[in-house]
Amino acid sequence: MRMSNPALFLTSALIWGSTWLAITYQLGIVAPEISVAYRFALASVCLASWCAIAGESLRFSRRNHAFLAAFGATLFGLNYVAVYWAERYVPSGLVAVVFSTIVFMNPIGAHFAFGTPLTMRTLVAAALGVAGVALLFLPELEAARHGGSAALGIAFALGGTVIATIGNLIAVRNHNAGLATFPTTAWGMAYGTLTAAVVATVTGAPWTFDVRVGYVASLVYLAVFGSVVAFGAYLTLLKRIGAGPAAFVNVIVPVVALLLSTLFEGYRWTWAAALGVVLAVIGNWLALLPARRK
Repeated sequence: MRMSNPALFLTSALIWGSTWLAITYQLGIVAPEISVAYRFALASVCLASWCAIAGESLRFSRRNHAFLAAFGATLFGLNYVAVYWAERYVPSGLVAVVFSTIVFMNPIGAHFAFGTPLTMRTLVAAALGVAGVALLFLPELEAARHGGSAALGIAFALGGTVIATIGNLIAVRNHNAGLATFPTTAWGMAYGTLTAAVVATVTGAPWTFDVRVGYVASLVYLAVFGSVVAFGAYLTLLKRIGAGPAAFVNVIVPVVALLLSTLFEGYRWTWAAALGVVLAVIGNWLALLPARRK
């Protein structure tokens, strides 16, 4: 059955919006870096199997493997380790809003990496997004002044977003080199698994597993739906309507994440938080608008 464009949009937005809450079920008995390794090990096997069935080659040169390793280490390894740690200290919806600022971090990073021109609209979008995130985190920042751990969560969330931006820039390089998307992603997830395992070894995290239903179900959901199904829906949408319109998924994701955080984590809204979300969403929307033709 061929999915319509709206169905593809909703599939990717709703699944990715819900993954932030699903991550909270991964926290507890198993160390975050271990959970990241489990997630992307399962996801890489699923995606590699799909590539084999579809007849897509998983073979790359040694030089390209170096870029695939960098791609996986940043986008699927260190990035997600930071995100999982962030959600130990602040609500999942807030972490999702911080991560959504990647829509204007990407063009800023592309400017320094590839010389892509920066528009005034991008800078305005970045200013709105940063202001929105600051307003959203006012209660957490106030708590941090009195010895709270929220500042650590904010630092992990921002660090993960910057690392993910680097991963996206490497992905642009891989795309420009003509590397197929699904095979590169399968390898990227495998290298992300290895990176998380190295982090776990360095930090001395024990290799444990949580057999409770909540952990196992969220692990399968994050690996199969959050890492394979949603990504496949998004890439199909991108192929049909283009990168610009498809990227508006990133405007919806933090809204979904915050709604779920409100329902299941008891997140309490303030006027500052509401204004912060509005500014962040407007900033994302401005950053994603197509450039005007002269």
